[in-house]
Amino acid sequence: MEHTRRALLSGLAAGGAIGVAGCTGGSGGGGDGDGGNTLETGEYDCEVTEPSDPDLEYRPTLGDPEADVVVRAFEDFTCGHCATYKLEHFPTVREEFIATDEIRYEHWDFPIPVNETWAVPVASAARGVGDRAGDEAFFEFSAAAYESQGDYDGPALGAAAETAGADPCAAIADAQFSAYEEASTSDRDEGESMGVSGTPTIFVNGEATDGYEAAAVIDAIESAL
Repeated sequence: MEHTRRALLSGLAAGGAIGVAGCTGGSGGGGDGDGGNTLETGEYDCEVTEPSDPDLEYRPTLGDPEADVVVRAFEDFTCGHCATYKLEHFPTVREEFIATDEIRYEHWDFPIPVNETWAVPVASAARGVGDRAGDEAFFEFSAAAYESQGDYDGPALGAAAETAGADPCAAIADAQFSAYEEASTSDRDEGESMGVSGTPTIFVNGEATDGYEAAAVIDAIESAL
């Protein structure tokens, strides 16, 4: 395992870290949203109604719930660097440490927002998927959503939910009504208390990693084990 990890770190270092600074500011209303109007449901033909009683305490988590090493990832679904982290770097961290139950990995929302039209709605859709269908579904939805970043709309969120094996109409409703906004705001408050100012920011046992690339996160985890 140590040989494999050293080779992995070497390869990642050779590839370089792109945009380690992350996202630190918003673009106001942004150009890819719908201005807060009712979301189109497209092929899903949903009757969208306001969700009732969302579990605002739900925390998307993978790995061993009793692990001594806890990783917290603060993300904004409208941040391009977060998409890079989740699609290109997180899979390596997951394979090395989550699949082997060596860590507890938690997702935390930190809507900067880069795009204020979509940051909380997409986070709400993701939390709703996880709340109803489980943690694996949350992370599957998240990856699918990040692949649609810049083209968010009702059908894109419905498709991401469907990819995760969840109800597309419920995800669209969570987005339209920002059903989990209170949870996202609470996460952001926690992040600010820990010194988060941009996304993605990754903490290992309360200490921020030196960047979000897989090599940096892996190094911090191995130091904590």
